[in-house]
Amino acid sequence: MQGLWTALSFLTILPVRKPGTRSPRDLGKAAIWFPLVGVLLGVLLVGFYFLLDGRVPDRLRAGLLLGLWVLLSGGLHLDGLADCLDGLLVTADRERRLTILRDPGTGAFAVIGISLFLILKAAALEGLTAATVLLLAPAAGRSVMLLGMFYPSAREGGLGAVFKSGLTPLRIGAASFVPLLLAGTLGMQGFLALILAILTALLVFQFAKARIGGVTGDVLGAACELSELVVLFLFVVS
Repeated sequence: MQGLWTALSFLTILPVRKPGTRSPRDLGKAAIWFPLVGVLLGVLLVGFYFLLDGRVPDRLRAGLLLGLWVLLSGGLHLDGLADCLDGLLVTADRERRLTILRDPGTGAFAVIGISLFLILKAAALEGLTAATVLLLAPAAGRSVMLLGMFYPSAREGGLGAVFKSGLTPLRIGAASFVPLLLAGTLGMQGFLALILAILTALLVFQFAKARIGGVTGDVLGAACELSELVVLFLFVVS
């Protein structure tokens, strides 16, 4: 269970006490729990959804759900997406892009991209009719991050590299059970959403590999956020 506390303390702002002293490499070992942490976030989102349902307009409900979603994750993956928008889209060489990724400042690409992303996610939440999708989206987003193991690390010693060092194909396979189970409860749409989430993450990783030679912690966060959005979109438009 120590892995679960490690995953919870890293991926959420929930007040859990991580037992003992853990090394960064333990994060990779705890990756098997990432989808379950996503489910826990989803349970809180579903509860909030039903608490607001019928009591506030759909648009306000969507905004409040989005706010809770960002709050529970501490904006961790959203920050990764913002850094990737600044670092990967700029016209520069590899080293310059890596420097921008490490820069805590926020550029124009990040401001514009995150604003558009949040608008799209809020719109998807407004059009959502099946609350159970709020279980699948965060679980899928945190599952596809593990696929970054199959790509080289862009920066040795970074969070992405340390994370990968504790991962194994067996842990990834075990972690896939939860999103597969959730997808099954939603029928063919659920499986299609999961496939699209995986493809989205792979596209993000491939783009990062082309731009900076591999993945970083920020790239993993960007893959999580974009995969979540794809899952929501599928259930809104289909």
